[in-house]
Amino acid sequence: MKKQSVKKGTVVIVSGPSGVGKSTICKEVVKRLKNTRLSVSVTTRPKSEKEVDGQDYWFISEAQFRQRINEGSLLEHAEVFGNFYGTPKDKVDEALQAGETIILEIDVQGARQIKAIYPTAVMIFILPPTKKQLAERMNLRGREDVQTAEKRLNGAGVEIAAAWQYYEHMVINDDLEQAVKEIVQIIKQSIGEKE
Repeated sequence: MKKQSVKKGTVVIVSGPSGVGKSTICKEVVKRLKNTRLSVSVTTRPKSEKEVDGQDYWFISEAQFRQRINEGSLLEHAEVFGNFYGTPKDKVDEALQAGETIILEIDVQGARQIKAIYPTAVMIFILPPTKKQLAERMNLRGREDVQTAEKRLNGAGVEIAAAWQYYEHMVINDDLEQAVKEIVQIIKQSIGEKE
């Protein structure tokens, strides 16, 4: 009697500069693909008024974050503009064991760490149509002060340059619906799902 193999899930990494629309796109992709969920990262950055703890991020103290690093319970972690971000290992493993597709919305630095752990991870980078439009989108978000926004905008160029080296898929978010459709298509092809 043959042993039936359980299909393992798929890790999908979505990255892009701040303000490019990653969160909006990822949430829409999850709505359109069955058996797909978003990974919720832990962070030490302050929670905005609109964010929900455990849904947008797990908001924790720097001491708690360092404890998770020491325990080895984060798949990747990075310091970005003075705040720490990380991906909880247990939640990703849980999704993969359940045969789900799990989307990790992380930066390039973290993506490289994840790709080393999950070599078959699908890597998608979202590009802004122009630097000017990215600056406008960041302004509209109103999440940070002028200095932080400027740092993020300057860091975007470095991130985009690195992305061309490491990512298999580049998607321009000029039209939200089109970008979502492209990413859904990339994921379906990666998991071998037919139309």
